[in-house]
Amino acid sequence: MNITDDRFSASGELIAMSGGEGGARYACVTCHGARGEGNGFDAPRLAGLPAGYLQKQMEDYAVGLRAHEVMRDAARFLDSHERVRVANFYASLPPQAFPFETQPATEEAIAAATPALYASACEQCHGVEGVGSVNGPPLNAQPAFYLTQQLQDWQVSKRRNDGNHVMLKVAQQLKPDEVRQLSLYLARVSVAHPLAQIP
Repeated sequence: MNITDDRFSASGELIAMSGGEGGARYACVTCHGARGEGNGFDAPRLAGLPAGYLQKQMEDYAVGLRAHEVMRDAARFLDSHERVRVANFYASLPPQAFPFETQPATEEAIAAATPALYASACEQCHGVEGVGSVNGPPLNAQPAFYLTQQLQDWQVSKRRNDGNHVMLKVAQQLKPDEVRQLSLYLARVSVAHPLAQIP
């Protein structure tokens, strides 16, 4: 069996653990964790996200439509079949997130006061409490820093891979304190009980 055949037979889990032809430096688990939980900072949770969404993001990284140097290289080391396998692997994992760290009381108060802002700005596409819908991926239990970074990237068109610029338009209407509010709010929503009320 030649190297190409072996690569095509590799499971999504093996590719995620090894990095495929890119090697360990580009292994998904290096940043996104052994079970797709993310790192609680700038690498998002992948576990339980829709396979189609994950595959599209890898394709967008590979062609430069979504800017990120490491992810661009990691995605380019995988062919389209391997990207499908990796996406299916992470989509099949039970949703779990890096443990949420308790924030200072002021940030807890900010997050708790945000449901109305979320409902008006995000809920139509991303579902109740950020659990996702057919129009947008889940956002719940993603790291607040990562969410803030993504919203800021949308605001300046650094990220522009949603197809019809809806996110750019929504993000550009948000003030800096609203970006922070939404990020803190969504980071607190549990993946285990996504529709439960946040205490």
